[in-house]
Amino acid sequence: MKRILILLLIAVAFSLAAQENSKITLEDIFVKGTFRAQTVDGLKSMNDGMHYTTMEQGVRIVKYSYKTGEEVAVLLDVSKLEDSPISSFQDYELSEDETKILLTTNKKEIYRHSFTAQYYVWNSVTEELTALSDDGPQQGAIFSPNGDRIAYVRNNNIFIKNLKFGSTSQATFDGEKNKIINGLPDWVYEEEFGDFTAPTGFNRSMWWSPNSEFLAYVKFDESEVPEFSIPIYAGMAPTHEEFKLYPGENTYKYPKAGEKNSTVQVMSYEIKTKMSIPVSIGEETNIYIPRLKWTPENDLVVMRLNRWQNQLDVLYANPYTGETREVMTEKNARYIDVNFLNTFTYLDNGNFVVLSERNGWSHLFLYDKEGIEIGPITEGNFDVTAFYGYDPDKEVYYYQAAAESPLQREVYYIGEDKEERGKISTLEGTNRADFSANFSYYVNYYNSATVPNYTTLHETKKNEQLRYLQDNTVLKNTVKSMNIPQKEFFTFTTSEGLELNGYMIKPADFDSSKKYPVFMTQYSGPNSQSVSDSWGRGVGWNEYLAQEGFLVVCVDPRGTAARGEDFRKVTYMQLGKYESDDQVEAAKYLTRLPYVDAENIAIFGWSYGGFMTLLTMEKGGDLFKAGIAVAPVTSWRFYDTVYTERYMRTPQVNAEGYDENSPLYHAGDIKGKLLIIHGSADDNVHAQNTYEMTEKMVQAGVQFDMAIYTNRDHGIRGGNTTMHLYTKMTNFLKDLLQ
Repeated sequence: MKRILILLLIAVAFSLAAQENSKITLEDIFVKGTFRAQTVDGLKSMNDGMHYTTMEQGVRIVKYSYKTGEEVAVLLDVSKLEDSPISSFQDYELSEDETKILLTTNKKEIYRHSFTAQYYVWNSVTEELTALSDDGPQQGAIFSPNGDRIAYVRNNNIFIKNLKFGSTSQATFDGEKNKIINGLPDWVYEEEFGDFTAPTGFNRSMWWSPNSEFLAYVKFDESEVPEFSIPIYAGMAPTHEEFKLYPGENTYKYPKAGEKNSTVQVMSYEIKTKMSIPVSIGEETNIYIPRLKWTPENDLVVMRLNRWQNQLDVLYANPYTGETREVMTEKNARYIDVNFLNTFTYLDNGNFVVLSERNGWSHLFLYDKEGIEIGPITEGNFDVTAFYGYDPDKEVYYYQAAAESPLQREVYYIGEDKEERGKISTLEGTNRADFSANFSYYVNYYNSATVPNYTTLHETKKNEQLRYLQDNTVLKNTVKSMNIPQKEFFTFTTSEGLELNGYMIKPADFDSSKKYPVFMTQYSGPNSQSVSDSWGRGVGWNEYLAQEGFLVVCVDPRGTAARGEDFRKVTYMQLGKYESDDQVEAAKYLTRLPYVDAENIAIFGWSYGGFMTLLTMEKGGDLFKAGIAVAPVTSWRFYDTVYTERYMRTPQVNAEGYDENSPLYHAGDIKGKLLIIHGSADDNVHAQNTYEMTEKMVQAGVQFDMAIYTNRDHGIRGGNTTMHLYTKMTNFLKDLLQ
């Protein structure tokens, strides 16, 4: 009996030790990448739609068969080139005829999407690898459709390399830092008009005509845009030795709400004559030109958006003369979402597709080449969230939608006659498709709250899965063996009768008879979505906190995505009001749950979520024992024109909307303990927001904790920064709530 007892004690000890060893650590999440889901990046369809290419180890570009998955050819292997000027590359682009490859090396980030690089060109016919330019770093390099030329920018001027003769011509000569930019977006265009579903975002503003005879570009005159200066210290990772005694500064043009934007001009550069022709965009200069496009017939398309962003005009321009005519106008009582720009697509026959909210939901509409509406492609009380294209052989359109639930995404097709329609995705959760050039095949990227990235390849005609490309078996087994808690979705009804969606992550040993401290996490920004049936960031800080005994809760308030235009745009002219009301309602709902420790609730958010943390704590008072606001906006007067005015118009016409919902004006109402954090070199949400907020709290007698991370931008990364940040936030929560 004694022997059995000893063996049982040993078994229990080993079991406890195993559980202890299998606990999530911050190092697992942020250093080791233990829970990082694998995916299939950089798969690019070739023109025939039957093959694709991938980059491998940064040295090879390999051609594969969609049908078999077998390697067909190695298009380039720089490790096997004699006297190769490069040992690796970071990205690549094939020319239209697929005989040349543009390689990106030595990338150096500037802002979120922009970077400088050294580009090289591989010619598969001559088997030569040559530098695009030896005169310094370049930006935005792009092939002409015929593959004979590459346009790029250096020092804010456009250059064009003739690949046949190896000669380079300069197209513009007036580029100057913080004054004139040719062919690249200014800071606010890059940040706010980008397509965040695209790998490169929005880091160039020049477009070749289909016949390669013209290069259209936008010229930005930043002369009258106010400057903002960010101090740069010696710091670490990387160290700025030159600033050890006296700080330096990064000064750039940043238009805050209500201030002057860049004046923009559209230019059409003719390759043959080497002349830039100004394109007529109207007399009004207080406008945006967020996109240029070309029709299949080589007409230049100018998308002109008014300052309030509630009217977008599509103009056709003659590239030889610069004369324009208006083709269509999209209007909205509130604002036109940036997805209109991202989805606007020309078909081969000259017709085009737009994504409009004109009927209260986001849907696809078809127009003929002259801008006459043919009719809606999709209809119903759901939002279309992406357009994948049109297959002229099958006469069907492919798109993504949240038709079955706002928490999920499915992939659909619909015929021109609307008789043929259906869903091609089969798994419940979040699906995204990437079709081959001729729509014969597609890759489906699937994940859910319980399934990490599951990537499969399908034949479109039969909708038959040919094979999986990545199933994350190792990660799934790791998560299962560690008994990591998972999201549980719920809804609740507010005092106004509104149903909101949320998720909850409970500790693995959850006991409904006990009470748990609550960690509320949220973002809450316009058209964002945190509560979705998706893997998201997978096993991360939320799961770690649940493991440490917190009840983690997230609620999407009014203003968030996939529930129709009225739900999405109710926050118009008063950002923060309804979102913070709903977060307070969420906290009140939680206090009524028997397993919630109502005396120990904290709220957290980053960026817009930081703004929401502050405003919610001010409104909720004693509801919140603690809060963490990272890189928060504290007044929309401090933020940029494009984003802020899209939702708020200008401070000159909506002062009340700006100030009534600004945390600065209610700083004295914060009752709980606050930790406020910022990167000193945040070019997006300036540290000014935090400095002004903390001064208001000082004068109101509100105590707070504060952390400033030297030379860190909006993401607060680099070196040991991430570990330090999350350790600090974790300790703050544990000290106050447990």
